[in-house]
Amino acid sequence: MRYLGGACLAAMALTACGQEDQTAAAAAPPPGQAAAVQNAAPAAAARSENRAFRDWRATCDNTNDCVAFGPASEGTGWVRVGSAPGPDGARTVTVGFWPSGGDGLTGSVTLTLDGRRHVAAAIAGDHDPLGAAEVRPADAAALASALAAGQTLTLAGAGETVPISLSGAAAAMLWIDERQGRLDTTTALVRKGTRPASSVPGAAPAPQVIPAPPIAQTGFGDTGQTLPAALEAVAAVKACRAEIGETAMGDQIMSARLDASTELWAVPCFAGAYNIGHDWYLTGPGGRNPRAVSLASATGESGPGTINGGYDPETRTISAFSKGRGIGDCGTASTWTWTGSAFVLSAESSMGECWGVPADFWPTTWRTR
Repeated sequence: MRYLGGACLAAMALTACGQEDQTAAAAAPPPGQAAAVQNAAPAAAARSENRAFRDWRATCDNTNDCVAFGPASEGTGWVRVGSAPGPDGARTVTVGFWPSGGDGLTGSVTLTLDGRRHVAAAIAGDHDPLGAAEVRPADAAALASALAAGQTLTLAGAGETVPISLSGAAAAMLWIDERQGRLDTTTALVRKGTRPASSVPGAAPAPQVIPAPPIAQTGFGDTGQTLPAALEAVAAVKACRAEIGETAMGDQIMSARLDASTELWAVPCFAGAYNIGHDWYLTGPGGRNPRAVSLASATGESGPGTINGGYDPETRTISAFSKGRGIGDCGTASTWTWTGSAFVLSAESSMGECWGVPADFWPTTWRTR
């Protein structure tokens, strides 16, 4: 599979480290994309939303799938509580930390909550130098509720122990219970009651995004490309070219054929230690009639730019991975799918805090089917 990529393969829009309480309204497909999304969720569908509760952070996506994160009070570590929507929504408890020895976390982790020990098994995957471990699914719901009521928590593994803050844990999980309609039910994490699980609403519907059929890329995607004259003449493109100057990244031009009358061009605009930015344009054949691509986020904001972006002609997607710092443990990952008329946001995940969380475990902020 040929892939036109920047420095990273996943898609992200930069989110600052240490981000505080933030709220993202995205009840329907992001603005301007409704016509390109099939079977979109109704207006009453869930909003993607992020909240801060003292040291903890909680996120629910547009289907009401939710996670809550708590950080290490010393060192680099975290605990993640996942809560899937619906009456039978699964709960997960995942933990991780970055041992100061630098060898990474590869074995099991022991959680000690108010003196009681629990074991989390290592999760396979390429998370180096970070690591993650998960509590048995059968124990996750009870442990999540215990975390909300707990006083002290430590993680131990790789010969080290890391304290985890529980300040805000109860509030974060109570917010998730409320968001998912679990308050006073037998499935609540915090405020349990006698209402049956059957009273919990199901997941909010996710929009369906249908990609356009693949098309041959003969003549596109080769290295050492030059921008068409009509595109070079665009004022915003001139500004990008001036910004990046004569650096090696100035040659990181990308192109693709979207259909018989539409081309896609990516113009390098800036480069840093571990991020390179492109602006994306649609043109007619030969680069004629250029216009900026609108790439929406889960918040509804949109623009033509990606960080560490690339286009995959087989899946018909632009993706990008904007790193908050070099190890890639914070930022935003997004994917946009070409439907034949527009690039539609089809996936997004974001981690606003640089807590050592591998990208596989970041909260989802937008999902489609």
